[in-house]
Amino acid sequence: MVKSYLKFEQARSFGVVASGTSNLVWAAGSNPSAFTNPHNTSKSTTGSGHAIVAANEDVLVWDIKKGEQLSRWHDDKNKAQVTALAASGVDRDVVAVGYEDGSVRLWDARMATVMVSFNGHRSAVTHLAFDGAGVRLASGAKDTDVVIWDLVAETGLYKLRGHKDQITGLSFIEPATVVEEDGVETAVASEGDGFLLTTAKDSLIKLWDLSSRHCIETHVAQTNGECWALGVSADLSGCITAGNDGELQVWTLDATGLAASTQQVDTMVTTTTTSTTTTTATDEPQTATKSYLVSRGTLHRHGKDRTVEISFHPRLDFFAVHGIDKAVEIWRIRSEAEIKRALARKRRRRRERQQAAGKKKGGADTEMEGTEAEEDESLIDTSKADVGEIFVQHVIVRTAGKVRSVDWAAPAHKKDKKDLQLLVGTTSNLLELYTISTKKDRVSKQAKKEKEEPPEYGRALAVELPGHRTDVRSIALSSDDKMLATAANGSLKIWNVRTQACIRTFECGYALCCAFLPGDKVVLVGTKTGGLELYDVASAALLEVVENAHDNGAAIWSLQVHPDGRSVVTGSADKTVKFWDFKIVQEPVLGTTRTTPKLTLQQTRLLKLNDDVLCVRFSPDAKLLAVALLDNTVKVFFVDSLKLYLNLYGHKLPVLSMDISYDSKLIVTSSADKNVKIWGLDFGDCHKSLFAHQDSILQVAFVPHNQDGNGHHFFSCSKDRAVKYWDGDKFEQIQRLDGHFGEIWALAVSHGGNFLVTASHDKSIRVWDETDEQIFLEEEREREIEQLYESTLATSLERGEDEDPEERDAAGQLGQQVGAASKQTVETLMAGERIAEALELGLADLNLLKEYDEAKARAATTGEAVAPPQRHIVFMALGNVSAEQYVLGVLAKIPAAALHDALLVLPFAQVPALFTFLERFARLGLNMPLTCRVLFFMLKTHHRQIVASRTMRAMLDDLRASLRGALQHQKDQMGHNMAALRVVGMQVADQSVKTYVDDSWDAAEAEAAQSSKRKRAFVHVA
Repeated sequence: MVKSYLKFEQARSFGVVASGTSNLVWAAGSNPSAFTNPHNTSKSTTGSGHAIVAANEDVLVWDIKKGEQLSRWHDDKNKAQVTALAASGVDRDVVAVGYEDGSVRLWDARMATVMVSFNGHRSAVTHLAFDGAGVRLASGAKDTDVVIWDLVAETGLYKLRGHKDQITGLSFIEPATVVEEDGVETAVASEGDGFLLTTAKDSLIKLWDLSSRHCIETHVAQTNGECWALGVSADLSGCITAGNDGELQVWTLDATGLAASTQQVDTMVTTTTTSTTTTTATDEPQTATKSYLVSRGTLHRHGKDRTVEISFHPRLDFFAVHGIDKAVEIWRIRSEAEIKRALARKRRRRRERQQAAGKKKGGADTEMEGTEAEEDESLIDTSKADVGEIFVQHVIVRTAGKVRSVDWAAPAHKKDKKDLQLLVGTTSNLLELYTISTKKDRVSKQAKKEKEEPPEYGRALAVELPGHRTDVRSIALSSDDKMLATAANGSLKIWNVRTQACIRTFECGYALCCAFLPGDKVVLVGTKTGGLELYDVASAALLEVVENAHDNGAAIWSLQVHPDGRSVVTGSADKTVKFWDFKIVQEPVLGTTRTTPKLTLQQTRLLKLNDDVLCVRFSPDAKLLAVALLDNTVKVFFVDSLKLYLNLYGHKLPVLSMDISYDSKLIVTSSADKNVKIWGLDFGDCHKSLFAHQDSILQVAFVPHNQDGNGHHFFSCSKDRAVKYWDGDKFEQIQRLDGHFGEIWALAVSHGGNFLVTASHDKSIRVWDETDEQIFLEEEREREIEQLYESTLATSLERGEDEDPEERDAAGQLGQQVGAASKQTVETLMAGERIAEALELGLADLNLLKEYDEAKARAATTGEAVAPPQRHIVFMALGNVSAEQYVLGVLAKIPAAALHDALLVLPFAQVPALFTFLERFARLGLNMPLTCRVLFFMLKTHHRQIVASRTMRAMLDDLRASLRGALQHQKDQMGHNMAALRVVGMQVADQSVKTYVDDSWDAAEAEAAQSSKRKRAFVHVA
């Protein structure tokens, strides 16, 4: 009989506050309860706002004020990390999420569900941007392409090619046209699709016209190498790009000119550009396009590291910029009046210097010139001002960890005028909210003398408890499997396994190993500095620290509690193994005669070895002690006499972990040489050596009780990010558990054997539960081979989709700047095969019914009875549907985003069959939007072959006639319905009750709007 095993599956994941793989997004003005209860429609808000952040493959929504996780967005189909986030400016509940595999998903924030999924990039998505109306999405990736997606039709519109390296910035530029009527200027949305501004690591900044789908301007953004960030001001009057060495390049954007250009046919002028940073796409030097993007100068950040992000405040004249260090720089844009004052002050100083120089020369005319040169501030031209006069550094915010991303925590209502609030996500698994004072930099001379401090800031809120700042190096489960201890550099946390809540947090040293002591009330931690620390879980107190438990502060690499629970053994880099007993001593209470019992550790025995000790393990029967040494060997000693029993040789590199089975018959060792060896403890013979992982194997652990009851199944985890489940008797791999995105440092199997816990470099702690689903080794191997085939198939398809050599010119550059936003995946291939199969079945059914009709017609003249035809079983199973309904059903089931790619799978030989059904759909008026979409896409794709085919001409004539009739019918129907709705609207308006409106309401609104007007300096210096 074939042996079966029970499958392990990931059940829970926790410990991550925010991953460093993606940016973060602030969501303001939403109801926090709506994330957890979508049916709650109350308008009241209790939190200060929500942070939407990446957490490996999931997205988390945090209530910053309470420090609570409101929602986790998890998609079972997704196995890739989140790399980009963007929230729609129109509907804040729509969030676009980009992934490492190049896919983009649109999430509904309230329901935590995927609305639509797109696939168009070959590598990780780096940036996402919504347009002003929220109906288009631009995505840039490491594959150098920018894809524009239509969110209404749920399809990819086109792909923009032109950059030579990964995309580092995206922004839609949709300027409004100013129309003057009766002396009143009003802003009207410009015609066309607008423009797109992109930057890439190739140091170029490009301006794309989305109406004509081509690049109209290209500039070299940074003089010192790559361009890493792009920030566009809220009023579209300018932008800032950033690169290495803290360099910031300031650009002015002629939004008015761009809006006007949409009304013109050609904007070519006969002037040559003098800017050294401008490169024109045309080969003719005598003509150049008008520059809408003009460089204004360079600013230099305080930090000299690579800039990561630039974020403009949506309402106020501030922007934040940060690199990869522990600081965020806040810059302020001065108002026009301030710039004029600064320029006037400069001129006055210059004149004073000139006058002083003139007096030394003895000239009397200089005084006259000086008085004549006195100018009114209103006459000063701010457009000539240096960028250093316009932008001033406001404050540098020092953060707790290296900054990964920032976002302005702007209030939902414009009336909420508080200090600036900045949300900061760090690479150390931390979220912080800083409040920054908006005090201007106009400091009096007296204050300068007294060295008044710069504008202050303070950390208002933080989310830090639900995760470690550093990697978890050791984990331990309590005896009842209800509590989990995780130890890292600087912190020890106790978790509730069922609820994933952090119960206790202790400050500790650099922890390397930990264990619960009997009773589960005390946790023992071994540190890198050779100390042993005892923590009481109930009172959240540090009970005792044994400094230099091992000599010279040598790292304690391993510890284990004796099976009888009365002592503990530690192994250290000082080449010793020490045995410690738990003692209760009476400690006097200061100032009194009373004493209190206290738990302490007392060393009882010492075992000296000839090399560093990396791991120690007791056998469950407490007779043997196994010690792994740095010399690649494992020595097994008798516990009572400490005499050597066995020497286990064979590993080529040191043994990092080992475990002894619960019947004390097997010992399994894992090493940095990527091998797992299974040994017998009777004679020390090696039963089997398995090449288990692709990197160092960091931990192994036996499952206490499996189906056979002998406990010979074990788990191993490695730096190759995989957990593997093994049968120690058959020496077979049972299952591979994938899910982590970093090295897996620690692993612990529950005492009941029904789940295991792993901790990784990706900061996540994952719980894997044993399920009732059975797996068989042969089926598991077949599944792995299928996955390997599918992955190689997908990569070969991606390679085939790369640009054709014909598309490149003589210089090797891409000839076309625009391409189709398509990407073949295994899903689209299968969908294409389903369409081909449906067409084959449908065509056969049509022929069968045609023959039946002909036979009936003949039988009508002769009077014979004709038996109905035997249709295919698929049609009968679906309720005797017609062939047209069946084919249409197959087409309708394919997601809109994958339909074009699925249709590309069809060979041209099947196009006539598809057109046959399209003509029938049009004649019957079935799903006209889908019919038209399929028809026009196929006509565009196979245009040359269709035109060259004589047989299809008659088919197209019939199709055109049927389609025109169906579309005219739909048009008439829509017109009729719209006219009826207008009539109903008029009736409602006539019968409605007029509401009272206060006269002062409009005046108050106008006054508020006037006071909240932004005074962007970009406008005045353009």
